Amino acid sequence: MSEREQDLEFAMSLIAYSGDAKSHAMEAIFASKKGDFKEAEQKLEQAESSILEAHHIQTNMLSKEAQGESITMTLLTVHSQDHLMTAITFKDLAQEMVDLYKVVENSL
Repeated sequence: MSEREQDLEFAMSLIAYSGDAKSHAMEAIFASKKGDFKEAEQKLEQAESSILEAHHIQTNMLSKEAQGESITMTLLTVHSQDHLMTAITFKDLAQEMVDLYKVVENSL
C-alpha cells in the first residue's frame, strides 16, 4: 500500500469512527428523552468506544509523523480531524443532556 493510500485510509477511518460516535451520542439523547437511561448509557459507552478507536488511528498518524515519515496534509485529512473533534464535543454534550434528563425525571 502506498503512503498516499495509507493516509487516505487513516482519514476515512477517522471519519467513519467519528461518525459512529456522533450517531451513538445522538441515540443516547433520544433514549434519555424517552426515559430509557439504560439504553442511553449503553449508547454513550458505544460512542466512547468509537472515539477510542478513532484516537488509536490518530495516534498512529502522529507517531508516523514523529518518526519522520511525512503525512500529506490534504483537505480530507483536515476534514477527518474536524470530524473527530466534533464527535468528541458532541459526545460530551450528549452526556450532559442525559444527565439533565435524569435530573428532570427524578424531579417529577
